[in-house]
Amino acid sequence: MSDAAPAGLSATVVIVTKDRVDQLQTAVASAVAQRGPVDVLVIDDGSSDDTTERIRARFPEVAVHRRDASAGLVARRNEAAELATGDVLVSIDDDARFSTPDVVAQTLRDFADPRVGAVAVPYVEAAQGPEVRQRAPEDDGVWTTASFRGTAYAVRRELFLALGAFRAEIVHQGEEPDFAVRLLDAGRAIRLGRAEPIIHEESPNRNMWRMTHYGRRNELLLCWTRYPRGWALVHQAKFLARGVRAGHRVGEWRATFSGLAAGLAICWRYRHERRPVSTAAMWRLHRLRGGRTERLPDLPG
Repeated sequence: MSDAAPAGLSATVVIVTKDRVDQLQTAVASAVAQRGPVDVLVIDDGSSDDTTERIRARFPEVAVHRRDASAGLVARRNEAAELATGDVLVSIDDDARFSTPDVVAQTLRDFADPRVGAVAVPYVEAAQGPEVRQRAPEDDGVWTTASFRGTAYAVRRELFLALGAFRAEIVHQGEEPDFAVRLLDAGRAIRLGRAEPIIHEESPNRNMWRMTHYGRRNELLLCWTRYPRGWALVHQAKFLARGVRAGHRVGEWRATFSGLAAGLAICWRYRHERRPVSTAAMWRLHRLRGGRTERLPDLPG
């Protein structure tokens, strides 16, 4: 990686957690080991165990904020953005870890181009093999993508807040593409990262019904409220069909149909509150869908 990090750029590693203290300790240990101007912020979203006490005892240098009631991942990540002090928010799940102490420093270098608003940090799904995802195809140039995974991204903090952060109505599952399309509409790029990967060790303590329900619901909400009208109608039909296929594949029929019904209901609720992005942003999103990448033209010297 030849780019230098922008002078004075700092980072806050953000981890939102609930009832996963053993995995969380691994995540936090990898975060505090990061080199450079990095601090670590943990929000305990209403854990029923002794998460806060154990993290504070083992990592006194980490800012830990305990919340008695659970508000969900989306709300807590927005809260973390308000609490953070770094210029860049680097987010990992509580069941993930940085593979080396240089991941954050390497990611900060990817913000050298001022057009980059967010970085999709490379990551590995440990249970699925060694494939590195979200990595730039080449180290030279700025390669862009349509969105990012919540367990592996970095975003300019002030920009994140200026664009309205994650959408609270999403609740869970799907906040990233909603934010990403607004970022594209603002003329910023989501860069594929070049850092060493984050390792995601997916927790067995995952609520598949909740993930499926909100995943289907929020796809419909996204396209109805963010996409221009013609695009929205076409994608509503696509998301309905895709949701049915996905429900069949994972065997979560009840969650699938409850999610689709909830999605149609919330679209009706927000029928007068559409905030569609520009057609130009939609065409840019269209070009980048399905894992396709696009190289930004070089800035003039």
